[in-house]
Amino acid sequence: MTAPLQWDLFCRVVDNFGDVGVCWRLACDLARRGERVRLWIDDASPLAWMAPGGCPGVEVGAFEDAGAPGDVVIEAFGCDPPRGFVGAMAAAPTPPVWINLEYLSAEPFVERSHGLPSPQRNGLTKWFFYPGFTQRTGGLLREPGLLAERAAFDADAWLASAGCPRRPGERVVSLFCYENPALPALMHSLAERPTLLLLTQGPAQRQVSSAPAGLRTAALPWLTQREFDRLLWACDLNFVRGEDSVVRAIWSGNPFVWQIYPQHDGAHAPKLQALLGRMPPLAGLAPLWHAWNGLQADWPGLPEAGAWHQACESFRASLAGQTDLTTALQRFVCGKSRTVC
Repeated sequence: MTAPLQWDLFCRVVDNFGDVGVCWRLACDLARRGERVRLWIDDASPLAWMAPGGCPGVEVGAFEDAGAPGDVVIEAFGCDPPRGFVGAMAAAPTPPVWINLEYLSAEPFVERSHGLPSPQRNGLTKWFFYPGFTQRTGGLLREPGLLAERAAFDADAWLASAGCPRRPGERVVSLFCYENPALPALMHSLAERPTLLLLTQGPAQRQVSSAPAGLRTAALPWLTQREFDRLLWACDLNFVRGEDSVVRAIWSGNPFVWQIYPQHDGAHAPKLQALLGRMPPLAGLAPLWHAWNGLQADWPGLPEAGAWHQACESFRASLAGQTDLTTALQRFVCGKSRTVC
């Protein structure tokens, strides 16, 4: 890039904060690399706890108030920028590079679809950009220096500062989930050894009113994105949900279980299986993920901790060797623009 670009990032908050979580991380990562970013969002209220200090280089505005387009337009998850803004894009002497940032998936179609053009009736071209788990996709969000910071992290010091110090011999587990009927089975499984279960705001805290003997629980406040990352780093096992948190669980290098967003047509099942297929084989992992996601009735218990941790560290290392999503986006834009690179 020869000069900072103006990026317009559009986000609609559907539910559960995952969309705004991804968009905010991307906006901040672009800004910290020297780009200028405007985040146009239809509900900025989650940022009050997710990022109360904002981010230098990122402006936040109402979705329908988007001004003149800059160099790059990203619509997150097919949210469609306002009609007037799209008209201004088409009328610009040099139209911006227009990207539809799609949902994360490990399914094979991602490699086939990543980078494909979608010609529009107004003469513009929208490009499909797919995050993913191979070099033939757009990669995963990973800020420069993230893994070095993770390596220097003191888990016990963070837990103490959060008011949840680890007791001697205690396992620490985080729970970030949707409503889940398998939760009682999980809690009894965790109670087989001394465990501290850290409950995030929302469904996790609503569902846990009591715990079996051997399982200590603690309710957490709303966490900023930075502090949520550190929660995952501090725990021996993380239960996460949706798109943003599963990527952050991967970068933690700690064992994790993913609750995928359930879809009425069952489309979440192959998505779940596709990610399992990308991970190192581990006895007992697939049955556990299936049970936690309501895809099998029997509760299988937890895999052996040492082998699980080794598998997650190996998975993280394999992905850390690939191009991160923000770098891939910058390179993609440079390859599509006639003027900015």
